[in-house]
Amino acid sequence: MANAHAIGLGKSGIAAARLLKREGWQVTVSDRATSDSLRQQQQQLQSEGIAVQLNYAFTLTEKPQLIVVSPDVPWDAPVLVAARDRGIETIGEMELAWRHLKSCPWVAITGTNGKTTTTFLIAAIFQAAGLQAPACGNIGYAACELALRPGKSPDWIIAELSSYQIESSPGVAPIIGVWTTFTPDHLSRHKTLENYYDIKASMLRRSQLQVVNGDDGYLRQMGLTQWRSACWTTVKGKGQLLGDRAQGVYIQDRWVIAQGEPIVPAAALRMPGMHNQQNMLMAIAAARLAGIEKEAIALAIREFPGVPHRLELIRTYQKIDLINDSKATNYDAAQVGLSSVNSPAILIAGGQAKEGDDILWMQTIKGKAAAVLLIGDAAEQFAKRLQQVGYESYEIVETLGFAVPKAVQLATQYRAKVVLLSPACASFDQYRNFEERGEHFRKLCQQL
Repeated sequence: MANAHAIGLGKSGIAAARLLKREGWQVTVSDRATSDSLRQQQQQLQSEGIAVQLNYAFTLTEKPQLIVVSPDVPWDAPVLVAARDRGIETIGEMELAWRHLKSCPWVAITGTNGKTTTTFLIAAIFQAAGLQAPACGNIGYAACELALRPGKSPDWIIAELSSYQIESSPGVAPIIGVWTTFTPDHLSRHKTLENYYDIKASMLRRSQLQVVNGDDGYLRQMGLTQWRSACWTTVKGKGQLLGDRAQGVYIQDRWVIAQGEPIVPAAALRMPGMHNQQNMLMAIAAARLAGIEKEAIALAIREFPGVPHRLELIRTYQKIDLINDSKATNYDAAQVGLSSVNSPAILIAGGQAKEGDDILWMQTIKGKAAAVLLIGDAAEQFAKRLQQVGYESYEIVETLGFAVPKAVQLATQYRAKVVLLSPACASFDQYRNFEERGEHFRKLCQQL
């Protein structure tokens, strides 16, 4: 029996291990960490005949024939580089799922920001058309979980793919590839902007049809020489479309026009911000390329409730809107979040800092934030940056537990309309992921 090793005991690693076991592999799954929840997972998987090693750094001494990595495992980790050099097949969990699900048509969404909202919107539209179209990948199900489902395969698979997942899944070739935005992110892993771009571009090149956000400056610049055959989108009217204007999707006279046909009033989407209008256009473009009727598109847009952890209104407390934007894990996403809410706002920011350009975010803070409360490892670094730009209304509070009641107190003091958690940081200094951080914020807000 051939040996396979899955690295990472998260949702993706567990699904990959189960799928490999079903296909007849002898499977081991490992994780560097250990905790009560991981030990519970260990017991469950071992009862299924899957070996689990906790507090374990994978080495090649086991000599597996196949290695499957979770998205958070660096593709250039020395042990994985060594494995590939020795000819050991090494793939991502998404690639494993693709091999079992490629008979289904896929829509794959990537981008620095906006991909989660766009993915949820596309899934909602396809489902409103009566299609079984689950969202998976970076959100929703692990892709291998869909491969494990008994019975009929989905009509479509709507997959959000990070650069990490694309990098380790060179076979994924969707029917429709969507590129939402492109700004510097994950450079500590990908080293250069060009490398980061090329990883994302590789998925679009493998897609039969492409949808590209024509309002993104970098993508628009690259579109003058690449992606000429793509379906381009813009909120700025037909005259600003790139490529074949007859195929484009745009807003004109407050209506969304797709392939020359009015679809839905732009105001039908209840989510705030110009970036969400852009997300809507890309979702509609994908739906039209898939042949979905405009009635289903309009219904889904009107009824779309929004995305958890992305400008999510938790509650209104003493006339103050408490908004969870925990998914804003970089400067650009945080800038978009802050610029989208009513001002003045009390901003909660910080966590595990990323590389990137924070200038526009700092300018938006100066223009819209009455006060900033800083949490996590980045607190001292952000405090120094705020000092450098001449912003003094900040305080280091370290944790969300201190930040939320303090933010409400400051909102009353400054007559601010909004308390916004928009961290501009990863969550791994204090939480397992941005969802856990957002759920903690939700709990604290509901306890007020």
